[in-house]
Amino acid sequence: MRFEGRSAIVTGGARGIGFAIAEALAKEGGKVVIMDPGASKDGGSTDHSAGEEAVAKIRAAGGTALLAAESVADHEACGRTVALCTEKFGSVDILVNNAGVLRPKMIWNMPVEDWDVVVDIHLRGQYSMIHHAAPHMRRQRWGRIVNMGSEAWRGTVGGANYGAAKGGVFSLTRAMARELGKYGVTANTVCPAAATRLTLDEAVKEGFRKRLEAGLVTKERYDAVVNMGGPEHIAPFVAYLCSDEAANINGQAFRAEDRKIGIYNEPELKASVVKAGDEPFTQDEIRKLVPSALLGGYVNPAPAEAPAEGEPAPARAAS
Repeated sequence: MRFEGRSAIVTGGARGIGFAIAEALAKEGGKVVIMDPGASKDGGSTDHSAGEEAVAKIRAAGGTALLAAESVADHEACGRTVALCTEKFGSVDILVNNAGVLRPKMIWNMPVEDWDVVVDIHLRGQYSMIHHAAPHMRRQRWGRIVNMGSEAWRGTVGGANYGAAKGGVFSLTRAMARELGKYGVTANTVCPAAATRLTLDEAVKEGFRKRLEAGLVTKERYDAVVNMGGPEHIAPFVAYLCSDEAANINGQAFRAEDRKIGIYNEPELKASVVKAGDEPFTQDEIRKLVPSALLGGYVNPAPAEAPAEGEPAPARAAS
């Protein structure tokens, strides 16, 4: 069994993708701490029974699991969970940062509390878990960190808090790969698409229907969302990244969904213009060079629309 003698923490492991991952690791001999307070979709309430049921299912199947009914938004709780894993199982070898909540709103309607809650769980929570787990992995010179990202990092509508946090996750992963890689610790991002209570309830379907009607998503994208597969398509790939076989895969960002696995391009400078001499670019030079040399083939993802009847005309610069 691939994970015999290994211990893992899976945040948000009580349900959905997190539980599928915890179950996959336990089936192959891993000892698993499920860190999950049983939060509602928006993080506003908790119910520990979900985590208790998840642990019971793993144990009933012959696996080893414990529940830490704590939130990753609590930095000290992250430390307690890492300590629990090392105390009960002897080490912390695998960390899957999967916990998440959603509080979607357009930016002009989004209260700061909704921004903070989403960023705290998705981004700061991953930092906190890695902060506490990394010293153990570094000392034992072996570790696997998998941070769950999202396609929303490339741009989203009605969820800037979530998209921004997931963009941070991609950067965090790349930093951890460079800081920890020489100690035998890998860090990778998996961007999943799977039908769970978080990602595909009726409100989400209705939101995508409205985006389709508004021309913000393609019919192909809409169909892919409303017909996406379940968490069982995500767990096998995450388990692979946690194994010895994936020791040389580090700092990468993957896409995993229904019978499909992909990898994102490495970030790189697409094009540049250089001016000889010591003088800065003039405004005239910039106006000429940027569209021709840097923006070839560029399409504005959301061009301005003409104001509806009765709406004010676009503001103009003062003369």
